Amino acid sequence: MAINKPIRDSWRAQTLAVRGGTRRSEFGETGEAIFATSGYVYECAEQAEDAFRDRVDRFIYSRFSNPTVDMFQDRMAMMEGADMGKATATGMAAVFASMASMVEAGDRVVGSRALFGSCLYILTEILPKYGVETTIVDGTDQNQWEDALKRPTKCVFVETPSNPGLDIIDIQTVSDLAHKAGAKVIVDNVFATPLLQHPLELGADIVVYSATKHIDGQGRALGGIVLGDKEYCENTLKPFLRHTGPSLSPFNAWIMLKGLETLDLRMQRHCRNARQIADYLEGRGDLAKVRYPGLKSHPQHELAATQMSDFGNVVTFSLAGGKENAFRFMNAMKMIDISNNLGDSKSLLTHPATTTHQRLSAEDRESLGLDDGMVRLSVGLEDPEDVKEDLEQALSVV
Repeated sequence: MAINKPIRDSWRAQTLAVRGGTRRSEFGETGEAIFATSGYVYECAEQAEDAFRDRVDRFIYSRFSNPTVDMFQDRMAMMEGADMGKATATGMAAVFASMASMVEAGDRVVGSRALFGSCLYILTEILPKYGVETTIVDGTDQNQWEDALKRPTKCVFVETPSNPGLDIIDIQTVSDLAHKAGAKVIVDNVFATPLLQHPLELGADIVVYSATKHIDGQGRALGGIVLGDKEYCENTLKPFLRHTGPSLSPFNAWIMLKGLETLDLRMQRHCRNARQIADYLEGRGDLAKVRYPGLKSHPQHELAATQMSDFGNVVTFSLAGGKENAFRFMNAMKMIDISNNLGDSKSLLTHPATTTHQRLSAEDRESLGLDDGMVRLSVGLEDPEDVKEDLEQALSVV
């Protein structure tokens, strides 16, 4: 018989990250099992019929549900304070499903302008093709939110802190305005993780993650998840995912479970390192711009300090001389890697204007403060002095 101890309501986030949602098999394994199966067998034809008619709660097909994936979903829901979670194959699958599952032709979506490039593409190019009206606003401007949400709206999508400019959006204020317009609020919380910011407590309805980032944390696997209340997850999201098929593999779900066990420890180190790097870069005085929510110079520093328990591991800064100097700087790196990923144990540098946000027009990039000299640094778990030394020698080249 499997030994599954009950989850205590009083357990804190780090304990839930280690033990939440554990479902042991009859073998009583310590580590979560990988149920590498596409399907499941039935004792009789009648049992299969009952399963497909939802008369019994059991696994049917791993595109629908799987024990390892369920453990990841349950653990994330406990940490987030959500009723339920539904995992997806990638973070972008989670973003798309969170909106596409609820909108239809004639509906209206409002989104903040400062978004990851693929998120903005969904709002401005994919959804309008299916008759969904999209309005884009400056997420830091309350007046624009008030104007945009004077009309009925189906959902609002925001990313805070934003990628790559690290804009901070007032989740509570936007949620209050959105709910008056009849909208559900979706927050992409990837930069903050479930540990540093709790959108549902601030009034949001749905939270999405690219688990590929900090939740895995070591650049090994792709994954995503959507979290919300039972009504939305069961009646709106579940049918969409079941029939469109962006399912998370059991192996990747297992990797994410293992990643969650060390998330708290890693984020403490990530944040501590990033604060040191941000202070170092700002203290140089020769960079065009340094942005980190933990710096008092950040335009929404006080809001970030109110919404977040710490400020994450991403620092952005701009070099004078545009793309040419940015490339010279990046190519001079001896330790830090050039990559479009983030949240890794290794420090990674990205040039957003030519990679993650290259689809945007020059005007749109300018409106986001995303100049050609900007680089995004995802600060890793190395000794921060080594990171500083690598930055120093590369900046000396420029």
